[in-house]
Amino acid sequence: MLYVDIPTQTEIGQLVAQRGEALISIYLTTTPETQHIDAARTRLKQLTSDAVAQLEEVGVAKRTIWPIEEQLHDLMDDDEFWRVQANSLALFVTPDSLRSYRLPNKLTETVQVADRFHIKPLLRAVSMPQHAFVLALAENELRVIEVLGDQPAQEIRVPNLPKDAASVAGTANVNSRSYSGRQGGGEGQKHHLRQYCRAIDAALRGLLAGRHEPLILAATDPLLSMYRTINSYPHLAEGAIVTSPVRVAPHDLGTQAREILDEINAASVTAFGELYSARENDGRATTQVARAARAATFGAVDTLLVDMDSVVPGMVDETTGEITLDKDASAVSYGVIDEIAGRVIANGGKVIAVRRADIPQEAELAAVLRYAI
Repeated sequence: MLYVDIPTQTEIGQLVAQRGEALISIYLTTTPETQHIDAARTRLKQLTSDAVAQLEEVGVAKRTIWPIEEQLHDLMDDDEFWRVQANSLALFVTPDSLRSYRLPNKLTETVQVADRFHIKPLLRAVSMPQHAFVLALAENELRVIEVLGDQPAQEIRVPNLPKDAASVAGTANVNSRSYSGRQGGGEGQKHHLRQYCRAIDAALRGLLAGRHEPLILAATDPLLSMYRTINSYPHLAEGAIVTSPVRVAPHDLGTQAREILDEINAASVTAFGELYSARENDGRATTQVARAARAATFGAVDTLLVDMDSVVPGMVDETTGEITLDKDASAVSYGVIDEIAGRVIANGGKVIAVRRADIPQEAELAAVLRYAI
């Protein structure tokens, strides 16, 4: 089973805002297969040594380094922590704290040391979902299937989820032709099915509250259309698995759900490309890192596409947005693209982390601006 901790927008904002003398960001390849997790623990030890070496190189005091080492070594020795993992692990460490996020995405391994956190790879887990829920909805059968990365899809238990439509209606059969007011015939059936959908929506609120993962329907009409009119979850996917899910294995539903996830992610990139082209002629789009840095500093970036893997070492002036590039990464610099992304988030903009091939002109980044600058 894949265990994940997807960060909320509030948590990402807190990471973006944090500053300090020694902030360590580590992205590590892991596995949900406990018998193979020791390789990740060994690799974390090596990345910890790399981080310490960078801190020592720029003269950070031992009293600052020791608490960082201690927290990371404690984590390495925590068997229970390593028993439940996903495909990647993100660690954000200061002398006073350690935050960890288990992610379904397979991220490039890296360690970054600076006065701020390196959050760009983390954005991939938020902006390009690999995690979804499938509501397998039929009159006589109801299941919720969780889809996580490339792991086998699994049915999950949801408290208070109805068993079927008849149990909600309190009848043996919602297709009864006998009448009592409106409670019979075609009108009665529709009434009971809507009642069923409302009960499902209410039960799912506990599972989905505060989440942003897509909810994908697997159903046929009339339930498919009815549920859409009643649903209160804002991230219900437009695409659906239009088939009766009765006796369809979770694995098969998961395979079809991943196709819809791919369509959602591709549509997001396509929509950005179309918007970029429309705004470019008005001077409200750019792939120039220096211009994007200045725009982000003044809150002018509406949406930013960034290469999730690249690191451009340097600094961005806090006031003017002017960039200074460094030849090599060190503890006295940070990732320029990452900093631009952080400023966009801090100013209420949207950041989408993608592969280089998805960015216009295959640049380091592409920004759509709120106004020309």
